[in-house]
Amino acid sequence: MELRTLIALTTGTTLLTCVLAVAGVHSYATGRARRQALVDRLSATGRTTAEGRPRRFRALDRRLRRTRAGRKLELRLAATGLDVTPGEFFVCMLAAVAGLWLAGQAALAPFFGPPAGLLGAWAAVQFLNWQRQKRIEKFINQLPEMARILANATQAGLALRTAIGMAAEELEAPAGEELGKVSAQLAMGASMEDALGELADRLPSRELVVLVTTLVLSNRAGGQVVSALRNLTETLEERKETRREVRTQLSQVTMTSYAVPALGVGSLFLMDGVQDGALERMTGSPAGQAAVIVAFALYAVGFLLIRRLSRIDV
Repeated sequence: MELRTLIALTTGTTLLTCVLAVAGVHSYATGRARRQALVDRLSATGRTTAEGRPRRFRALDRRLRRTRAGRKLELRLAATGLDVTPGEFFVCMLAAVAGLWLAGQAALAPFFGPPAGLLGAWAAVQFLNWQRQKRIEKFINQLPEMARILANATQAGLALRTAIGMAAEELEAPAGEELGKVSAQLAMGASMEDALGELADRLPSRELVVLVTTLVLSNRAGGQVVSALRNLTETLEERKETRREVRTQLSQVTMTSYAVPALGVGSLFLMDGVQDGALERMTGSPAGQAAVIVAFALYAVGFLLIRRLSRIDV
């Protein structure tokens, strides 16, 4: 009798343990799925985009986001507006570095493989900077219209939060997308100062800083938002025209800064084409390698000096 009772008790305990284990696994899987869905929604880096494009290298992407460099890369990619995750960009950059490394070794000489690889990494970073700057310029050109819409909405009696949401719907990208992010943050409980401050960090410019400061101070102190935005609209229009004139005047200098290093690289191909194997013999000795490194350094210094001297902050 006692044996039967012990067997029944053991069997019941085992079944109860199995049921609890299944329930625990199901609860864990459900919670993990909900957490991943929330992360995908907030970071806009889910498995697919709105168009259904599959995300690649998700494991590498998660590892990169845990590092400081990966988080900086994610912020820079967000500022460019590109539909690329940090993992995808990192893999593409490695592929470009490897391709240019092999191309430099095959086309010129084995010595030029590492410099060509470094050139690939530099080109990838410069591409991000170019995309970011282009988006910032486009955003700055939309600032007068944005200020005008906000002024009209606040003059009609709408709250500043509602006016920002209205401007996000009416404006095209990138201003519409960025204001949409601000409106979403405000809807989730973020303060006006934090949401607009994050916008200024993503797309840094003097014009945007002035607009953000005006909106934050007016919202905090309850000042005349309409009159401030009206005056700011005229100022932004004038700065827009000034920036366009300065950019037109400096276009030739900008092209010169890129032409100088291009001539140096072109001379290497010309030298190797005139006499086959000349570069390999030249870089076969320490003196030749040192001469090439010094030449590359001088071309880089010339590029930086031209860019620095032609930089005019408006």
